[in-house]
Amino acid sequence: MEIFNGIIKFFQDGGQFMYPILFIFASGVAIVIERFIFLSAERIRNRKEWERIVPHLYKGSFGDALLQAKKSRSAIANILIYGLERVQHKQSREEVEMAMEEGMMEILPRLERRTHYLSTLANVATLLGLLGTIIGLIQAFTVVSQADPAQKADLLSASISVAMNTTAFGLMAAILLLICHSVLQTKTTEVVDSLEMASVKCLNLISVPRGDFEEDIAA
Repeated sequence: MEIFNGIIKFFQDGGQFMYPILFIFASGVAIVIERFIFLSAERIRNRKEWERIVPHLYKGSFGDALLQAKKSRSAIANILIYGLERVQHKQSREEVEMAMEEGMMEILPRLERRTHYLSTLANVATLLGLLGTIIGLIQAFTVVSQADPAQKADLLSASISVAMNTTAFGLMAAILLLICHSVLQTKTTEVVDSLEMASVKCLNLISVPRGDFEEDIAA
């Protein structure tokens, strides 16, 4: 309870700049939660969809693999559709690879969406904290200049202590947001790496001489 009361007092003593910093921090936390859930779910969807598609690829049933991919809205399915459709039209390995790279370029913005905002929010929180401190110091010196000389030292130290709360809160918010930004970037990279690995495996399986693709689709 004492800790909770201390946090409230710390926030109240910081002045009006504590509220925009709190809003920025809350916005960043909302982005972190949404992105973490999305990336975790996307990774699970990709793994499950790959497990459904890869048996068809090993058998050379590219038509069945394409039909299975079209049933899914996962990132891996979207990439494989680009490649398998080129195989359907009997295009070369290079053309299939370029098509899958096109699918990857379409997916990347969806995976990286809003994550870059976290670094911006962290910088803004830091700057707002510094601005709040500077304004607080200006107000403190204004008050002290009009105070009784005997009380100036006490008033100045108390005012500076309060003014520094905004910088402390801004830095705390910025540090947490930057850590979360790094974690999400790592998680995004892991998803992208898994997609690239699956694409290469698919491309290698497609390149192995198989039966007639059109007959496979008809079957």
